[in-house]
Amino acid sequence: MAKALLDILNKQFPGVLLESHSQHGDETAVVDPAFWREIAKFLRDSPLTSMEMLVDLTCVDFPDNDPRFEVVAHLLSLSKGHRLRLKARVGSADGDDAVIDSLTELWGSANWAEREAWDMFGVRFEGHPDLRRILMWDEFVDYPMRKDYREPDDYEYEPTPHDDVLERAKQHYTPRPQLDGAENITAQP
Repeated sequence: MAKALLDILNKQFPGVLLESHSQHGDETAVVDPAFWREIAKFLRDSPLTSMEMLVDLTCVDFPDNDPRFEVVAHLLSLSKGHRLRLKARVGSADGDDAVIDSLTELWGSANWAEREAWDMFGVRFEGHPDLRRILMWDEFVDYPMRKDYREPDDYEYEPTPHDDVLERAKQHYTPRPQLDGAENITAQP
């Protein structure tokens, strides 16, 4: 079925597949990023493919390539028992223009995966309903999974209002009775 998947894509989207290959049971289709969402929707909805599940979505950074990033989605058909790795390449050498359509309307599992890819790599997912940082704090200004990321010379604490959080938490606890320590003494024979 794997070869058939790639054939179906080639037939449905002529000229849109930039590369396709099969190796050790893993089928890969590299597609034009302008057709990313359309191809994913076809793969999900077509009775020929029935890719019901987005297993994972991530990015890979190739700083010497142009485009720089590969966005990678692993798709699975539970009903037909086949899988496909769907890739698209985006972004210039500086990575600031890395943009691709969101898949959140197709698969709910894309939500957090796209947020993580944006937070760690800086790839922006157009149409994402809540694209904000998921692992780093809001004030963080870089993308730590990029291969050219440079760690700061010193780290400041995460700017979370810890004191406010502690004060609110204390309001939910009831005070424990003070113990005099005698309860810890065991009887000696």
